[in-house]
This record gives sequence, C-alpha cells and structure tokens, in this order.
Amino acid sequence: MDAQIKKGILEMCILYKLSRQDYYGYPLMQEMKEVFSEVNESTFYAILRRLHKEGKTSSYLGKESGGPQRKYYTISEEGRKSLQILINDWNTLKTKVKEIGIS
Repeated sequence: MDAQIKKGILEMCILYKLSRQDYYGYPLMQEMKEVFSEVNESTFYAILRRLHKEGKTSSYLGKESGGPQRKYYTISEEGRKSLQILINDWNTLKTKVKEIGIS
C-alpha cells in the first residue's frame, strides 16, 4: 500500500481508537499492529507524536504501575473535529471508488 495513503488511514484509525478510550503508547501500538502488521512500530509512535504536537491529542501521566508513570493520550476537541473530517473523506473516497466499479 502506498505510504501516503497508509499514513492517512493510520492517523484516522489512531484518532478513532483514542475517541473510544485513553491509551498509553504501547498497547495502542499493539492493537494497531494486529491490523497493520506490516507497519513498523516507529511509524505508529511517529504518528502519535505528530498528532500530539498538532494538538489533536492531549496527554496525562497515569498512576504508577510498579515502574515509571505512563503517559496516556486522549483525543482533544481538535482531534475529534479532524477525525470527523477524515471519516467523511474516507466515506466519500469509498463511494467514488465504488462508482467506478472497484469494490
């Protein structure tokens, strides 16, 4: 799959997961890796860091778990808006491709 297409899809999927619950990086990456096994772990973390830098996520430190505190990510209002745009664009693209005859 083309890297640019995959990047957009991964961003949408990460934001979607964060819209359902807060995550710290590792379990989020593991769940995404189950679906996108060919994607390198560093790619997931790079997208997560970029989303945070763009204000689409916020973070907080969770309670200690027998080790260092974990940094949890949650979707921000900006992230929710971006997610809705990405989902709308995805649905429009699926419709257009289907109109061509590709299913």
